[in-house]
Amino acid sequence: MISLASIAQKYQQALLEKYGYKMQNTHRHALKQIIACHTAQAGAMLYHCDDCHLTATLFPSCGHRHCPACQHKANNDWLDKQRQKLLPVDYYLVGFTLPYQLRSFVWHHQKWAYQALLKAAKETLNSFFKKDKKLGDITGYIAVLHTHARNLDFHPHVHFVVPAGTLNKNKTMWLSKAGKYLFYADNLAKVFRGKFIEQMCKAHYYLPAKTPKEWNVDCEYVGKGDGALTYLARYLYRSVISENNILSIDNDQVIFRYKESKSKQYQNIKEPAVDFLWRVLQHVLPKGFRRARNYGFLHGNAKATLQRLQLILKVILKPTPIRRKNAVCCPQCKTEMQLYMMRIGSHLIKVGTTI
Repeated sequence: MISLASIAQKYQQALLEKYGYKMQNTHRHALKQIIACHTAQAGAMLYHCDDCHLTATLFPSCGHRHCPACQHKANNDWLDKQRQKLLPVDYYLVGFTLPYQLRSFVWHHQKWAYQALLKAAKETLNSFFKKDKKLGDITGYIAVLHTHARNLDFHPHVHFVVPAGTLNKNKTMWLSKAGKYLFYADNLAKVFRGKFIEQMCKAHYYLPAKTPKEWNVDCEYVGKGDGALTYLARYLYRSVISENNILSIDNDQVIFRYKESKSKQYQNIKEPAVDFLWRVLQHVLPKGFRRARNYGFLHGNAKATLQRLQLILKVILKPTPIRRKNAVCCPQCKTEMQLYMMRIGSHLIKVGTTI
């Protein structure tokens, strides 16, 4: 398997020369962390075997949320947490996409635009639930921002996992949406467009020329929701590309594959390594920006409401699996080794002490 770090290490200087004018501090920091991952630059962990007295040094992961070589546990932990909120009801996956003409604007105003995208999408759903006479106002959604298409082009959009129903005002009854239909996608798109443009006007931004009047929203029935959550968790705390999809690098050219959405068949793209690196790094999010959000009765501050809803729907929760890191075993006698010292930067820290 070809690692993204090895490509970044070899071509980082060429990347800076070609795309340095586009790179923000977040891109440069991500590049540095990806290269350092599982090397001495990320620190060191010193282990000791009490049985045969062998010592070993391991290099930790960088922990960066855009590094494909780590953060597997964070992905699984998020998915486990969301599964604890699943209800025995029908779910829909609703996708809100900004048109191509807005991509340049979004790129230059990322933090504002991503926040506006999430807000406009949430308010659109809220308005449709509120107008439905058979439903109530107390809703719940899980939202995940994506900035990439399957071929890793810049393509900002947001997915909402939406339970097909609401709580009534007194929080005593679940009001469900009958059938396998939530809302008409074209109507959602019209309202979404209006709400996003309204935010642009308030912030004194203007629509780019030739921005279409018809925007795109997808509203897909996804059964009980678990499959949709698994799909959204895939790249939540990791890079937008799996290193298994980097097929080869030869003569400064990278070949990687992606699965086409319509045909479900893999397609290959061949391009210079420098362009490939930028294709990946352009999706690094602004510092501190949260890609995943929970709204309504699925928000972290609404635990009491969610518990009441689970009682109403007679939800029986499976215990969350306890995920522990694999023990470090001695290569000589195969017994578990003990961590006794760590190096972080120039500091040596005995386990259980502070700097």
